[in-house]
Amino acid sequence: MNIGRKIADWLETRAVTPAYAGGLLSFLTVFFFGSATNTMAGWLYAISGTSLALLGIAAVLPVRSLKAVEVRRRPIEPVSAGDRITVELEIENRARQPKTLLQVVDILPFVLGVPVTRSIELIPAQSIYADTYYLEVKQRGVYRWHEVQLKTAAPLGLFWCRRSQSAKAVAVVYPKVLPLNVCPLVDRVGREDSPQFFDRSRSQIATEGLTRTLRPYRHGDPTRLIHWRTSARYGELRVRELEQAAGGQEIIIALDSAAAWQVEEFEAAVTVAASLYFYASKRLLNVKLWTAATGIASGNRVVLETLAAVNSGEDAVENPPKLPLIWLTQNSASLSSLPQGSRWVLWPIAAAEIGEKMLVKHDFPGLQIRADRPLELQLQSPLERF
Repeated sequence: MNIGRKIADWLETRAVTPAYAGGLLSFLTVFFFGSATNTMAGWLYAISGTSLALLGIAAVLPVRSLKAVEVRRRPIEPVSAGDRITVELEIENRARQPKTLLQVVDILPFVLGVPVTRSIELIPAQSIYADTYYLEVKQRGVYRWHEVQLKTAAPLGLFWCRRSQSAKAVAVVYPKVLPLNVCPLVDRVGREDSPQFFDRSRSQIATEGLTRTLRPYRHGDPTRLIHWRTSARYGELRVRELEQAAGGQEIIIALDSAAAWQVEEFEAAVTVAASLYFYASKRLLNVKLWTAATGIASGNRVVLETLAAVNSGEDAVENPPKLPLIWLTQNSASLSSLPQGSRWVLWPIAAAEIGEKMLVKHDFPGLQIRADRPLELQLQSPLERF
């Protein structure tokens, strides 16, 4: 920004700055006054005097026009990444005279784009003008801004006047939640993986508890849970889900946010965390979220706000709980300290660093995310063992 522009901005925010027409009229006024002093022509004095009076009025009126005008902002409702946020402004005219030809400039954070300028033709006396605009946000996060500028050159358009007002805005953009029909990561977390233990535990719950619902058969379900009468009626296998199988099981989705991540992989991990959480909630499981900076969080809105604000490399306030986890990480070395019964989701950059000795010792199943496959399909795939 050059010096001339800086001076113009300083004058516009503290007094007034001439528009093109105002600058041209100022030049002509000086010219006519200089000609009048040389020729002593009365009509030139009259023109220069009239022009000077017009310039004085045009310089005072824009400043007065912005007085008694107050800007307020309504709370912004949270949205998901890729949707549009709704920004609502209320411009109140407290004066007894109407306000005309105003510009309202909302100064957005640079990550959201350029400032948004809205034009208002008329605000009646002692009334409120409601203005709404929509802004598409592709990236999850918590966005804050606070400045709104009022600008006018009314009524003559010769001088611009601009004043800033504080109107705090907080826009929470949630991560995307993938629609999952099945998810082995959630369905089998906290359970032993040996076939003997799995068959024995399922055989116990098959004769205990109340049937909560019937669902389509999935690969790996024991035949003793098949409800044959209903299966015959629908022409496909239906399996009983028992209250005891789902009730009381606690699942903790842990995002390794204290580690350093690549940007794209971390955003994918946040999406996975949100998707796993809501899949587990839909199955009526006792699910919670853990991040390094906030610790344990539960509740749909709290979890979404936590995931909207989380960043990689943040300071850890507490260690992950010593309970079965679904561990989302890019650091393969962290898998060696997972509690028994945990699962993991590992991103490709760290896949080559997984040591054979570590996996033999713990042998936790999990998923290795690949960049060439849709994330939604990978989360519904069978778990892997190396």
